[in-house]
Amino acid sequence: MATPSSPRVVIIGAGIVGVNVADELVSRGWTNMTVLDKGPLRMPGGSTSHAPGLVFQTNVCRTMTQFARYTVEKLSALSKDGQSCFNQVGGLEIATTPERAQDLKRKLGYAHSWGVDARIISKEECCKLYPGLNPDLVLSALHVPSDGLALAARAVQLLIERTQAAGVQYHGMTEVTGIERADGKVTGVITGETTIPADIVISCAGFWGVEVGAMVGLPVPLLPMAHQYVKTTPVPKPTTNGVNGVNGTHHVNGVNGVNGTHVNGTNPHSSSATLPILRYQDQDLYYREHGDQYGIGYYGHKPMPVVAATLGSTPEDVDDKKMPSRLDFTEEDFAPAWKLSQELLPALRDTEIADGFNGLFSFTPDGGPLVGPSPTLDGFYVAEAVWVTHSAGVARALAELLVDGKSKIDLAACDISRFEQVQLSPAYVQETSSQNFVEVYDILHPLQPRESPRNLRVSPFYARHAQLGAYFLEGGGWERAYWFEENARLLKELPEEWRPVDRDAWSARYYSPIAAAEAWKTRTAVALYDMTPLRRLEISGPGAAELLTRLTTGNVSRKPGAVTYTLLLDAQGGVRSDITVARVEQELYQVGVNGPVDTAYFTREAAIQTRAKPERSVYVRDITGATCCIGLWGPLARQVISAVTPDDFSNKGLTYFRCKKTFIAGVPVTAMRLSYVGELGWELYASAENGLRLWDALWKAGQPHGIIAGGRQAFNSLRLEKGFRSWGTDMTTEHDPFESGLDFAVKMDKAADFVGKAALQGRSKDTVSRRLRCLTVDDGRSVVMGKEPVFVGGEAQGYVTSAAFGFTIRKPVAYAYLPAAVQEGDPVEIEYFGERIKATVTQEPLYDPSMSRLRG
Repeated sequence: MATPSSPRVVIIGAGIVGVNVADELVSRGWTNMTVLDKGPLRMPGGSTSHAPGLVFQTNVCRTMTQFARYTVEKLSALSKDGQSCFNQVGGLEIATTPERAQDLKRKLGYAHSWGVDARIISKEECCKLYPGLNPDLVLSALHVPSDGLALAARAVQLLIERTQAAGVQYHGMTEVTGIERADGKVTGVITGETTIPADIVISCAGFWGVEVGAMVGLPVPLLPMAHQYVKTTPVPKPTTNGVNGVNGTHHVNGVNGVNGTHVNGTNPHSSSATLPILRYQDQDLYYREHGDQYGIGYYGHKPMPVVAATLGSTPEDVDDKKMPSRLDFTEEDFAPAWKLSQELLPALRDTEIADGFNGLFSFTPDGGPLVGPSPTLDGFYVAEAVWVTHSAGVARALAELLVDGKSKIDLAACDISRFEQVQLSPAYVQETSSQNFVEVYDILHPLQPRESPRNLRVSPFYARHAQLGAYFLEGGGWERAYWFEENARLLKELPEEWRPVDRDAWSARYYSPIAAAEAWKTRTAVALYDMTPLRRLEISGPGAAELLTRLTTGNVSRKPGAVTYTLLLDAQGGVRSDITVARVEQELYQVGVNGPVDTAYFTREAAIQTRAKPERSVYVRDITGATCCIGLWGPLARQVISAVTPDDFSNKGLTYFRCKKTFIAGVPVTAMRLSYVGELGWELYASAENGLRLWDALWKAGQPHGIIAGGRQAFNSLRLEKGFRSWGTDMTTEHDPFESGLDFAVKMDKAADFVGKAALQGRSKDTVSRRLRCLTVDDGRSVVMGKEPVFVGGEAQGYVTSAAFGFTIRKPVAYAYLPAAVQEGDPVEIEYFGERIKATVTQEPLYDPSMSRLRG
């Protein structure tokens, strides 16, 4: 029986995600639920029905690793008749090239950072742990004992039983044909002639999610892709006295060889396994046992995208050979994989392919799942492109979001609203998702850009940047200059104390020593930075001040001309964003935000306020594409700007954190006295059509003062020296302002209430258990990249958020979350490719702590 507080929930999809969501909601007291699936409940026919179930937990993304860890925990505890839904055989990722061996050391660092027990093992240990491997190919391996096999189909049935007992209704062979809605909210789900009333609708439809999203006008950027999987004929049994498994040896202690049979001849179940799950990423392959057979998955073939709508209705007689997600096997595409597999596992030379199919999975433009509320329709949520590995973790996060208002795990990396508009086009989704399929096992650098599509969004200064030899990387569809080859000439002039140090091969990728020259010129002369890609909103109307006061931690109701650095918090006090709010006019604000998720949040909250109080209406408009921004910064910035405007840009004319409208070289500009690099200067905003004229005027005026164009590499170094945080990296919803060192932006004494204020009562820097700390590397030259584990007293106690070489202080700088007991001056170690680098916790900011440079 549903509790009075339980809303009416309809879940679309009874695969591993949908039933987990139902179970997580039941465990939180919500039972008024209906789960629908277009296939039979015993085997719905989506990706869950054929998924091989390999759970490798360690991921470059902390959120994804946390999802996977919970999936292991939950499925291990889910059992019936003594049989768990998780077979913890461990995970083994082998290296067959020196490059992969190094990458596994980097991956070991992620494991340490995210709290996963793992270790690098030698070739000998690897072949002992996995007797069938060809020792001539293997160099080393990463072993994670807690990885294993999820029995997804079994878990689905047990979760259905458990949730049905709590009152959840399930309907198989029920196709959703529409979503009913009224006044901006969902009201029901239409299935043929029937409408099921609903307050909340959750789409867990997997690769059919695109079609469900289209029913409410929500772009769901995923692409169903076919992925090859085969089962071999039985591997020959031992021929000599219990010896000769795949590599000719069985363990005498009863652990199996490759054919999955113990020495005593038991391992009868067709899906049973005792060897670790195996990844051969250098050749895009993975392996698992199915009793005495092998299962082999292959990502090395050409992308095979599918439109889910072409698959038709799901038949009632679905079985393990006949289901919508199982397409015909294309043997010619698998031929290279079969040869490679027989080289890696020689016993497979005595087998054949018994069965193969091309199974459908969902891929997205950035490889992450799609989770959270629709930005335009209240009550509609999605949990799509979620693989078995992360299924229970995603389900828990979504249940927490629905019931508690917040997931304990930060969801920015998988928020359905995270993509820019240009990234939602079908052509973009197809190209980028296909590329993610190709690169799924590739060694990718954290700065590695897409090769295509490119030049989707360019600022008005793009042509000038190209003329200056800009090296462009891409982010959010924008082309962003990282350094300028024109500035290479400055390397000859660099004083000795500014000369860059040599870097290792990894940190030297997508880097140029030219960045040192650009940092030098910014600190000693003047530079122009393109800040156009930073998203900005125009928030206006009689209710604008009220909305911003309610949502932000700062005092944003000051008179026009005031600029406020402030935070957006969730109800539990986590930092959902840091923003700048400029009151341009009495009812007009310009707000600098961190991306589409912030835009969706403000838009939703504005709509709610406007409906509730029409007299306090408020309007949100994204003006990013219609405008541009130049950061003019450096000790000589005032000399440059005074040459192109008669307006007063002295400390008297425009003080720190103030803004005004003015004209520069005849161009209408909104000038804000802000600086993210820690030097005197302004952010200068103009309409896009006037941007090039503004750049050219400033460039010409700056020539007598040695002006340069600065790239993002110098920019990142300068901002870290100044201790400025970057949202999504240095703080997320998992951190509060006191932990992240942003409590100065929280005005607990402001008269009006704000989101998160109640949760912060009683908290302070003295009550937190961890804090974001500044580290400097002792040797002055070892550059780390971010996400590396930080060891205190020999134990992994935190992880690096942002990192860069500090050109001004001539030391590598890193920020890391560490236990509150760690103090300034304490020694720590950062693990980088398996090596420990000594570092010291340092007082921040490293540069200009008195703020005299910024204040001019």
